[in-house]
Amino acid sequence: MKTIAIVGAGAGLGVSIAKKFGHNGFRVALIARNEEKLNQLVIELEQLGIEAASFQADILNKEQIEMAFAAIKEKYGFIDVLEYSPTPSFDSVAPTLDVTEENALYQFQYNVLGALSSIKQVLPDMLDKQSGALLFTTGGASVHPVPRMGNVGIAISGLRNYIFNLNSELADKGVYAGHLSIGIWMQPNSGVQDKIADIWYDMYTKRDRVEEFITEDKV
Repeated sequence: MKTIAIVGAGAGLGVSIAKKFGHNGFRVALIARNEEKLNQLVIELEQLGIEAASFQADILNKEQIEMAFAAIKEKYGFIDVLEYSPTPSFDSVAPTLDVTEENALYQFQYNVLGALSSIKQVLPDMLDKQSGALLFTTGGASVHPVPRMGNVGIAISGLRNYIFNLNSELADKGVYAGHLSIGIWMQPNSGVQDKIADIWYDMYTKRDRVEEFITEDKV
């Protein structure tokens, strides 16, 4: 069986991605800060016949990320897919005129450095095996500027730039890097998350495009 590690796993899109990949032969490793919520997600997935396990880590803490991925490798071995989709809390988001050095740095650490720390844990093995995928989910501000997401946009647009470069550099090395930018509001239990997970699996299997921008007409 293959293994997908989902960083920033939650009850919305994260669990939808877990279900989609899980129903297609993947074991699921869930990484997030809240261990209690993670364990609830594991129970939900196991009830659907999907093998899953939780690994607690704060993505702002590089050492915790390293420990979580080490535990995943010990349990499952090679990680075939990394999916990175943490969502910052609303109170950490600053509109353009309220951006400061401090709140911009926080979003950079959260979105970019957390991603880099996660990539570091899987990419060397993927390159050795010439197999694997790096999937990154962000908000619409990564593609189209959104003034109310001032500090977030600075970070995730930079991450998007890096993902495009990764896709180019890894294309002939057997490793896929893709980006999915969500430009709509995902209401709980709307089914939108499942449709987005379908798009992710299509991108992962076909590897024919580096990016999708999710709008109302696509879901």
